Amino acid sequence: MFCSAYLIPMSILNSSLTDSIALRQNILSDSNFLNAVQIATNQLIKIIETGGAIYSCGNGGSACDAMHFTEELVARYKKERPGIRAHHLMDPGTLTCWANDYSWDKVFERQAQTFCTPKDALVVFSTSGNSENIIRGITAAKEKGAYVIGLLGKGGGKAAPLCDAALIVPSPATERIQEIHITLVHIFCEEIEARLQF
Repeated sequence: MFCSAYLIPMSILNSSLTDSIALRQNILSDSNFLNAVQIATNQLIKIIETGGAIYSCGNGGSACDAMHFTEELVARYKKERPGIRAHHLMDPGTLTCWANDYSWDKVFERQAQTFCTPKDALVVFSTSGNSENIIRGITAAKEKGAYVIGLLGKGGGKAAPLCDAALIVPSPATERIQEIHITLVHIFCEEIEARLQF
């Protein structure tokens, strides 16, 4: 029976927060990671300024992060401004249609082939960097001339060398990687709203 007075054991609370803080401190001292974030941010701003669109995709929790990024751009982050052209590739009708008729491995590939142009960016979220549908999506976007940013983890997997900018969170823990990914989403949005003239 669920008890409303149940308290999280301090060992879990302390270890979770300590691990998260340690990872963030590690990233703060990693000049290569910080430089990659700046490069990715600059490219996103350039794409928005030149009328391109930002597409995003992921699986599971990473799909939710991709949708989160899209809504922050289309709706707003902190600033009152016009919407920014962005679209996530997680429409359930499209995904289930293509997966049912063809292959789940190709659901992002098909959409990248359909939407991406040389003016656009595809931002992929993957904690492993090894999901076949992510790899195929990246490849298709690159073939269309789009700029690809990978928010990755666990060494970057097969996706890392395919991306124009690979932001690889230095952790083997999926939950810690996802925490940094959503922080990066907010950093992107903060910079976009601060630097763009609307």
